Amino acid sequence: MKITVKKGNALKQKSPCLVLGLFSGKLKSEQLTQLDQQVAGTFNRATRSKEFTGAKGEFLLLHGGSETVAERILLVGLGKEADFSLRALRQVTSSTAQYLAKKQLGSFLLDFPQIPLKKTDLAERVQTIAEGLLLADYHYDRYLPKDKPGQPAALAQVGLLIADGNPAAAKEAIAAAEAITGGVCFARDLVNAPGNLKSPEYLAMQAVAMAEQVGITAKLLDRRELERQGFGAMLGVAQGSERDPYLIVLEYRGGSENEQPIALVGKGVVFDSGGISLKPGEKMDEMKMDMGGAAAVLGTLQAAAQLKLPVNLLGVVPAVENMPSGTAIRPGDILTSLSGKTIEVLNTDAEGRLILADALTYVARYNPRYVIDLATLTGACIIALGNQAAAVLGNHDGLIRQLLKAGERSGERLWQLPLWEEYVGQIKSDFADVKNTGGRAAGTITAAAFLQAFAAQYKWAHLDIAGMAWAEQGKAGQPKGGTGFGVRMLINYLRDQK
Repeated sequence: MKITVKKGNALKQKSPCLVLGLFSGKLKSEQLTQLDQQVAGTFNRATRSKEFTGAKGEFLLLHGGSETVAERILLVGLGKEADFSLRALRQVTSSTAQYLAKKQLGSFLLDFPQIPLKKTDLAERVQTIAEGLLLADYHYDRYLPKDKPGQPAALAQVGLLIADGNPAAAKEAIAAAEAITGGVCFARDLVNAPGNLKSPEYLAMQAVAMAEQVGITAKLLDRRELERQGFGAMLGVAQGSERDPYLIVLEYRGGSENEQPIALVGKGVVFDSGGISLKPGEKMDEMKMDMGGAAAVLGTLQAAAQLKLPVNLLGVVPAVENMPSGTAIRPGDILTSLSGKTIEVLNTDAEGRLILADALTYVARYNPRYVIDLATLTGACIIALGNQAAAVLGNHDGLIRQLLKAGERSGERLWQLPLWEEYVGQIKSDFADVKNTGGRAAGTITAAAFLQAFAAQYKWAHLDIAGMAWAEQGKAGQPKGGTGFGVRMLINYLRDQK
């Protein structure tokens, strides 16, 4: 898709379809009077009959005539102006693109950059709109026929109309959106890839190929090296599978030579059967998404490198497959982690925290400024927050506040849960230093308390994205499947770092 910037009067722009956004209660203006004259009064008739009111989600498609320059004019309801936000702007852009694609219109002109939105500048609005367009054009169709009848049109050329402001800044915002959504779509592709393709080695090779493409350093630790260094928790999870584990290590250096890196750690369970503690068969097919945290980390590294962010980043992904077999770990086994702490395994389906324990220990050798881990860690998080937000917990309030702000700004919301000392008691073991489950009560929090035992030496935040990494029901800008959640939020956070 090609996104361009135009300046000028909306009603004088030649286009297959001109798109105008209108708030409810604000359907009278000089521009709309001119529009009504051009379309022979059909706009006023539609508003008088309540066919179009400007309510959120409304569309009114008018065909042009001899008086109009555009071939069609699409009016889009934005809802109440007081409720409108960058998040709403991204969503309405995606839904508009989807609506027009279904009408086989892949080229159109949007006036959305001119929508008044308090506390935003032109660049922010343009980037948000471009993100909405690019995400709406995403499809995972690797295994589908290319000429399937009835397919929506691919988005080909979209113009963004600005009344004033700097076109160069708008073009820079579009380029930023392309880099960020490229990271999101890379993450989505990784999550959507089926289990028979997506081995730990496949994930590692995809990471290396991406790193070579954008110019960052990649290193892989294979089974032999993991054994040599003592990654006992990660190897314990991997031992039930015939597919070898890998630790993926990526370094992006955009900051000064001596600047401490920000470390991003992503859970990379490429398929999670639950191991001996086998999951129910229903929806087990979706467990190819249990590396959503890893995908977010890899997508963020790609976008950061393409944006040339002035920070140093470390990306670490423990990649394993959790399978039941004669060699799999059993409930009651005790593992010795990379840190030297022993872990009693009560439930082999609580495997993500085991591989993260070793990864969190490993990143300490890089003396990180902050460490942020992302993981589809607990079903309890979905019970607590549904599919509306990810949970954030950690040992540093300043870091958590920055992530919460980035989540609101990007539209990828986070909600803080407590990590009080009292929860630590739930993961104490009678036979080892810690156990890998604290029971049903406060499951998301006790999982974070377990991770905290391996992250005490630095400033750390944990994001449980279990409810956000996969969409069971598709919507505009987000088809069913992998979401790429976390990439936009992390880039928003990283752009604020000095």
